[in-house]
Amino acid sequence: MPTQAETIMRPNKRFKGWGKIALKTEDGMETVAAAPVIISASRATDLPAFYSAWFMDRLRKGYLIKRFPRNLKRTEYISFNNTRLIVFWTKNPKPLLQHLDQIEQMGISYYFQYTLNDYEGDALEPHVPPLNARIACFKTLSRRIGKERVIWRFDPLLLTDVIDSTTLVEKVRNIMARLSGFTEKLVISFLQADQHKKVVNNLNKAGIKYQDFARDDMQYIASDLSQMGKTFGIEVATCAAEVDLSQIGVTPNKCIDDGLITRVFNHDDALMKFIGDGKGLRDLGQRKACRCIVSKDIGEYHTCQHLCVYCYANLSEKMVNRNVAMITQTGEMLLPPC
Repeated sequence: MPTQAETIMRPNKRFKGWGKIALKTEDGMETVAAAPVIISASRATDLPAFYSAWFMDRLRKGYLIKRFPRNLKRTEYISFNNTRLIVFWTKNPKPLLQHLDQIEQMGISYYFQYTLNDYEGDALEPHVPPLNARIACFKTLSRRIGKERVIWRFDPLLLTDVIDSTTLVEKVRNIMARLSGFTEKLVISFLQADQHKKVVNNLNKAGIKYQDFARDDMQYIASDLSQMGKTFGIEVATCAAEVDLSQIGVTPNKCIDDGLITRVFNHDDALMKFIGDGKGLRDLGQRKACRCIVSKDIGEYHTCQHLCVYCYANLSEKMVNRNVAMITQTGEMLLPPC
């Protein structure tokens, strides 16, 4: 089980990595590992839905090995020794719920970015659980850990030949009415498919006639959602949006959020020491418009079995199937090096 290190290094403008610590592996080899304070699990794949068993095994053993996204032959060791917080990203946290007590017993805090879209019957999310089941799971999780720790994402907002702006707003409204009292925030993003070649390829292959958002579309939708949020008591924010919608009440979000962390987890002195005044913590490895503070993502791309057609994290269903065939749910790595 990971233990708290005596000192926790925090990144700043001159510090481009994480603190390094000595690590002894399962087979007795001595090496050096990155020791992040905040773990992202994961922007690259749905770890809670598909790889909870592997993740918990690695958490108990204190480390894992991850491939570099842009050079799959290179790997790095990541230690949980200094980890104080995990941010889970998921469309189906149900497989992880049974492990939450154990994570808490390890002294590690966590919160969820829970993507809950309503694209049933639209051929966009072929393998997510039914909408009613996902809403029920959201409420179960919220009751278990508190509404402030379950961030609702309708991500991405997407226009097609059968989903216009009015239809899209109604899809959000139908879910928001049911989640009122179970979350404090809705995070949205607007799909600009033309910015991602592989997304365009997958949408075209699936026969989805998508439309990129015009600025007027964004403002119309954001205005409606902002008013809706006031009705249901849910703040509406954007994820890495290029357009400024704050004048109509939709603020830019931090998904890895030092403000939320300070408010909810201020009992953790080591985590608060790391956060400090929040300066110098911006994650420079993310998109230009991203406002998140620094974290270490431990997922692997091209492994998410939801196979959502709009997903930037999967190149193709063929690649996902090939990778999944190599995953055993045990071992130091989720995927072996190329």
